[in-house]
Amino acid sequence: MNSYKLSDEVISQIAKLIQLAILTGTDVTDNLRTLSVEESQSDEGFLILTPEYREMGESQVSKLLSEVEGLSKTAS
Repeated sequence: MNSYKLSDEVISQIAKLIQLAILTGTDVTDNLRTLSVEESQSDEGFLILTPEYREMGESQVSKLLSEVEGLSKTAS
C-alpha cells in the first residue's frame, strides 16, 4: 500500500477553502469535495493539485473574494 503526504500547495489550498467557508458561511465539506489531487512526478510520495483544479480553484477563490469585498463596500 502506498503512503502519500500532502504538498504545501495542497495544505495551503485547504486553508483557503476553510477561510472561504468561514467568510461565506458555507459548509467547508462542500468545498473540500471539489479538491482534486494527483501524485507528484518530481516529488515522490507527495500529492499536488491537479492543473485543472489549480486553474478552477484560483478563479473561484478570486471570484468569491471579489464578491465579499463588494458586499463589504456596499455595507459601509
